[in-house]
Amino acid sequence: MDLQEFRQLLGDALSEGGSQPLLRLTDEEIAILDPDSLIECVAPTPHLEKLSAQEREWAYATALRSLVSRQAVEIDNIEELDALVRSAESSTSENATTEQPARGQVDVDMRITPEVSLALTLRRTAGRALAVEQQTSRGAAHAFVYIHAEDLYLVERITSGGLHMFTLANHADDVAELVQLFVDPFDVADKDGRTQKLTPGQLDEDNLGGPLSEAINNAMVVGQLVLLSDAPGPLLTTYATDEKVWTVLVEKPDAPTGIEARPVGSSTLRRMILRLISPTDA
Repeated sequence: MDLQEFRQLLGDALSEGGSQPLLRLTDEEIAILDPDSLIECVAPTPHLEKLSAQEREWAYATALRSLVSRQAVEIDNIEELDALVRSAESSTSENATTEQPARGQVDVDMRITPEVSLALTLRRTAGRALAVEQQTSRGAAHAFVYIHAEDLYLVERITSGGLHMFTLANHADDVAELVQLFVDPFDVADKDGRTQKLTPGQLDEDNLGGPLSEAINNAMVVGQLVLLSDAPGPLLTTYATDEKVWTVLVEKPDAPTGIEARPVGSSTLRRMILRLISPTDA
């Protein structure tokens, strides 16, 4: 079965049950299930980035046992894995002041469930993806919409602690709702306002002035939405204050024109997101 047939089959299956949560995985679990994705995929692994090399090895061993206990994978030699983890834990105190690799290795024959295989396959094979970053006072969180067809999307939401939550969606409206909750979590998008044309130079100025500057300075949630594809896509930045949401849309990177800023209502914000995830060229 080729990729297009696979997408069609999955889209048909989703049309019966609708959009649905798929599974949750941690940074460490993804590293175990698909280690190449740490380099080849754009989705971040924020928890792993904070760990030393030795701490990662211990985290991987623990994550593998967690996957087995949740029946996400099947492993025949789990006893050897347990022995390795116990050995690593016992050496923690003696290696506390040194940066040493974990002791020993275990070759694992791993078989993963269809749900895990599906998520890992869809996040690798999308022709286009929408990358979303949410910045708040608590740090950064991310979301990715992997666009396969008009009735097939995989949404991956990533917390600042490295939890990856996967959702299968068969309708663009469902995806847009998830993304809108990400950039406007307090539902403050009120009503549309006047459109303000900007130049790239104005965006770089510290003294932009006016209501847009006020929104930028008082934003509680800042969102960045960029379409990842063969051709550079538009960039949408959102600034959610305690009263309203402003958007700044850049149609093309480095273009001298085509930059628009305005306050938006909920319906307009939804339409802007829908436009970004349109699978027309997927």
